[in-house]
Amino acid sequence: MTNATASDVERALAKFASDADAVFAQRFFKTAPGQYGEGDRFIGVRVPIIRKVCRDFKGLSMDEIESLLESPIHEHRLAGVITMTEQARSSKTGADYKKALFDLYLRRSDRINNWDIVDVSSRDVVGGYLLHRPRDVLYRLAVSKNMWERRIAIVSTWQFIREHQLDDTYRLAEVLLGDEHDLMHKAVGWMLREAGKKDDASLRDFLDIHAAHMPRTMLRYAIEKFSPEVRTYYLNQV
Repeated sequence: MTNATASDVERALAKFASDADAVFAQRFFKTAPGQYGEGDRFIGVRVPIIRKVCRDFKGLSMDEIESLLESPIHEHRLAGVITMTEQARSSKTGADYKKALFDLYLRRSDRINNWDIVDVSSRDVVGGYLLHRPRDVLYRLAVSKNMWERRIAIVSTWQFIREHQLDDTYRLAEVLLGDEHDLMHKAVGWMLREAGKKDDASLRDFLDIHAAHMPRTMLRYAIEKFSPEVRTYYLNQV
């Protein structure tokens, strides 16, 4: 639907809303006072349904995508970034439009504000755009005071990993080793594990230097695909 609006998407999502799922999501995504998702609101639409709705609105304009990002409703923002991701992936999308998606994503990073919203989109919208370009922006994001920007920085390298380009993952992991948030420990460990799938020797080299100083959750995620003996070895370094 090339003339569709954000309101059209929101109405389509509302047809699948569930009060019970909304209550569960608000607990799962830690929306209570003082938690990382404080104040986020849900209508209770599951991700497969959101993806299906987004396919019906794949031609949504950038202005309307931004309107979705501005919504206080989590599923609306998630639909916005899923639409961006599908557009960024498409072979029919031109380079200028991909740059515009990238620019919008970083300009409105204040609305890319929960781990699922980051994880479903940053690889393709940010990492995909930067694949053959300088990556300085990721290092600026990695030292942001905003945790979600830091998570964007590391998860975006997933695109590079898929192309066997591992250096930025390891460099950004070094920058983020001292991050205090458990969600960052998980994200960094996850990307280290993905890098290790491409080249386990490079991951072992990284761990030989850093394992003793890594948060335990980060280390556990990073070594998940190693043999029990190797996992025990690295866990004993902490």
